[in-house]
Amino acid sequence: MIRFALRCEKDHEFEAWFRSGDDYDRLAGEKAVNCAVCGSTRVEKALMAPAVARSPRTRGMDIVKVDAGREAAPAADENVQLATSDPRERALRSAIRELRQKVTERADYVGNRFAEEARKIHHQEVEPRGIYGEATSEDAKALAEEGIDFYPLPSLPEDQN
Repeated sequence: MIRFALRCEKDHEFEAWFRSGDDYDRLAGEKAVNCAVCGSTRVEKALMAPAVARSPRTRGMDIVKVDAGREAAPAADENVQLATSDPRERALRSAIRELRQKVTERADYVGNRFAEEARKIHHQEVEPRGIYGEATSEDAKALAEEGIDFYPLPSLPEDQN
């Protein structure tokens, strides 16, 4: 999975996750990538800061599997205030914090057993429920290839500290 910073024709900036860069190119060419703010399909990649390597302990992705009909989505410290001048960015960060808080309150944390538990739920070996945890990029790719729905939880800069 790869995350791109995107910008629409109206200069709305947002981020989206794709299986690969080629997947983004294909979807954008088909006008299947929409602005998260206004819905425009005239979207292009925006400048992004390079990814910084994380420690081995945190190298996996936080991801979530949501049981149909259940809201889900790890909580960030609500007291952290970052200096951002763009009110849209502040609103987006607030929405991400709220989403992550809802997931941690309503879903079961399964740690690095995420892929295993997601498969059990998908194959109806256990009762369906919302889960979240960590998975390697290889695990995430395998789950996607198997047709198992999951969603990477967006991270915030303070999550890296």
